[in-house]
Amino acid sequence: MSNRFFVDTNILVYARDAAFPEKQLRAHEVLSRLWRDRSGRLSVQVCNEYYVRVTRKLKPGLIPETAWNDLEALRAWEPVQLDFEILRKARETELRYGLSWWDALIVASAIRVECAQILSEDLAAGQEYFGVRVVNPLT
Repeated sequence: MSNRFFVDTNILVYARDAAFPEKQLRAHEVLSRLWRDRSGRLSVQVCNEYYVRVTRKLKPGLIPETAWNDLEALRAWEPVQLDFEILRKARETELRYGLSWWDALIVASAIRVECAQILSEDLAAGQEYFGVRVVNPLT
């Protein structure tokens, strides 16, 4: 694996969520490091989830233009497109590890872009999936 880090949706959302100031600060620090090192990766799935969560579920939410500008910037991370091979790996992940379909897609996408770690608060920290380790950067 490489020095790439796959970023789950929740890390991006916390960077915009003022309701959790400590997590927001930590998410900013992590994302700043990834931008500086050019080591952040994500998927189109994460982009979709981010847009919906920050515009519809955050209180107060972002205006759509701000959320869209965030996504335009994140294009630099070359979001991986979901294809049938990722779906196949997600199915294998779902069966082997008992993950939800959406989490299995995260793992499969991280594998596709050769990430060493998945940065997530939702997945079990310390768990490895096919050699990709989950790290909770907010703790």
